[in-house]
Amino acid sequence: MNKKPILGITMGDPSGIGPEIAIKALGTAETYSICRPLLIGDVRVMEKAAKEAAKRHDITIRPVSSVSECRFEYGTVEVYDLCNVEIKKLKIGTVDAMSGHAAFTSIKKVIELALAGEIEATITNPINKEALNLAGHHYAGHTEIYADLTRTKNYSMMLADGDLRVVHVSTHVSLREACDRVKKDRVLKVIGLAHDTCRSLGIAEPKIAVAGLNPHAGENGMFGREEIEEISPAIEAAIAKGIQAEGPVPPDTVFAKARGGLFDIVVAMYHDQGHIPLKIMGFQYDKPTGKWQTIQGVNVTLGLPIIRCSVDHGTAFDQAWRGSANESSLVNAIEYGVKLASNRNIKER
Repeated sequence: MNKKPILGITMGDPSGIGPEIAIKALGTAETYSICRPLLIGDVRVMEKAAKEAAKRHDITIRPVSSVSECRFEYGTVEVYDLCNVEIKKLKIGTVDAMSGHAAFTSIKKVIELALAGEIEATITNPINKEALNLAGHHYAGHTEIYADLTRTKNYSMMLADGDLRVVHVSTHVSLREACDRVKKDRVLKVIGLAHDTCRSLGIAEPKIAVAGLNPHAGENGMFGREEIEEISPAIEAAIAKGIQAEGPVPPDTVFAKARGGLFDIVVAMYHDQGHIPLKIMGFQYDKPTGKWQTIQGVNVTLGLPIIRCSVDHGTAFDQAWRGSANESSLVNAIEYGVKLASNRNIKER
């Protein structure tokens, strides 16, 4: 890479593990070897996190008020300081409106910087949806914030852990509503987003598995007709466009097939259908030590005019500011953001 991409990384909810894992992820030379990172949040929070949570007294926290001020030097974490936390009022490990507002304003700023072309990708740390709403920002999560602030209508969530990828027809809605959202047009759009994203990752001819909604993919209508009336017609329309889509594949086998290399990405019909297998792969808990050994995986919002990658876990209030939080998922998100930004830059030349 001749020119490393500039990545804007949000602080996340300051009451959770976001500040700690941000310091840990940016506290390695490897991160600076692939990108130019800029943290978006509050300087006082990050100073506190560096000393008290991450125990990195060798890290310098440097406030900036513009991207142009950044030096991007390893050993110094530059923070676009929004002054959005009253440090004496910060409540660790609990739902708090101030923290929810700080998380939102950090997201808003990173989106503004990306839309203005000042940064090449956005990376988000975890937020708490209850805190977000307590602060008056009524969104179901990151995906919906990004869609609203970028005025994007056709979007979806993708989770990835290594070569296992899943994109969702619906996410943060009730299971009852999720079933109602399985419609031909929506399924077709998500198949298209899956295809385009795999291409952007360098997969020339993506093989896409489309999961069924019902047990055994409906068993020819015995257990439901969504496969016959909505999903199969969407697959047929995608094939007519030259997309290698296959299905409906029974949900209980589709991920085993994808993990085995038969497919590059899976189109899941609802949130948990896609999230559960990805998190079983990426989250490894060690019972004897009582600690998470790995928390891997990336959350990518597809269809946006800007790049957004995120950790694939929550704020983990029970672990907040204890020094034990695992930064693997954030490192994965940074690496994914670099890959997407670099491929986009190559296409634009």
